[in-house]
Amino acid sequence: MKHRFGRIAQRRAERKARRSIRIFEREPEHRPTGIVAIDLFCGAGGLTYGLKNVGVDVRLGVDLDAACEYPYSDNNKVDFLKISVADLTGDSLKQIFGDNPYRLLAGCAPCQPFSSYRQAHKSSEDERWNLLSEFGRLVFESGANLVTMENVPQLERESVFEDFVRSLEDAGFEVRHQVVECVRYGVPQSRRRLVLLASKLGPIELLPPDVNAELAVRDVIGHLPKLSAGEADAEDPLHVSAGLSALNLTRIRASRPGGSWKDWPPSLVAKCHSKATGKTYPGVYGRMSWSEPSPTITTQYYGFGSGRFGHPEQDRALSLREGALLQSFPPGYRFVPSGAPVELKNIGRLIGNAVPVKLGEAIGKSLLHHVTSHARPR
Repeated sequence: MKHRFGRIAQRRAERKARRSIRIFEREPEHRPTGIVAIDLFCGAGGLTYGLKNVGVDVRLGVDLDAACEYPYSDNNKVDFLKISVADLTGDSLKQIFGDNPYRLLAGCAPCQPFSSYRQAHKSSEDERWNLLSEFGRLVFESGANLVTMENVPQLERESVFEDFVRSLEDAGFEVRHQVVECVRYGVPQSRRRLVLLASKLGPIELLPPDVNAELAVRDVIGHLPKLSAGEADAEDPLHVSAGLSALNLTRIRASRPGGSWKDWPPSLVAKCHSKATGKTYPGVYGRMSWSEPSPTITTQYYGFGSGRFGHPEQDRALSLREGALLQSFPPGYRFVPSGAPVELKNIGRLIGNAVPVKLGEAIGKSLLHHVTSHARPR
């Protein structure tokens, strides 16, 4: 059927995508009985890792960021394709799905255009704005009969999301979307995310959370070796923290868990926070509390001044490993090869942008429960 999202990729790009994807074609040894999935905008692999943990057969991850390839493939043992989603074709993805009865197309289009900060600066000229439409195009072209998407809650108010949902419904999908508190699904941070599930099999919904799933900061990072600002753990290169200037070292020593810069003596308060506009940002330059979930882990979480990312008691910001654990990655998840440089900015971006693994598990369990509840796909 004709759908709302027109073909955007040109012939040259389509040929390029077909050539690139051939290396991932495979003939299944037997007809699978579970869900076969492709993860678009896969990043470092948080969603894929969660889906695989509960039994979803993820066959391919797609992302334009080359830095995602090592962590995605090494930890998940799944093929990675570096290409823009705009250059993919449904025919290419059909070859990955094969004749499997349950075909899941998953994706988390970059959320920056829809974030709270960007709302005052948004522009439809941002090419990332159109990636959700490209995702919709591939749903229809690939023959997927299951869909999941995760993004920031603000997306729910945008017309591009309304169009996406309407097009799925017009094509025969049952669609359910809701904003969830990730902490209720075992993610130890105060992170609210929009989760969409869609199916051609029948009505679908996210399973309710485990009432005993909530974790606090101490539960997750309290066992890690102590670090000073700028120090790295000899046993785990990812357990490394950013250095602090003399001024910021004095500031963090004046900070209390759960507090903010408002607790400091006036001599330490930045000029920008003394202004009326600066008073609306009480969460920056703060320490986390041991007994509560962490704040939302962003791409800048390794910086003391980027949010409430000060360690609860050590005089430093979070280490890269601590951020990964708070995103519910397992302790041994690798982001760079052994011996490779550990770059705070690059790895922090991968971790902050990831779908939390535990949320991925909840989505996977919901999809598996859904397919076992229906006799056969349409």
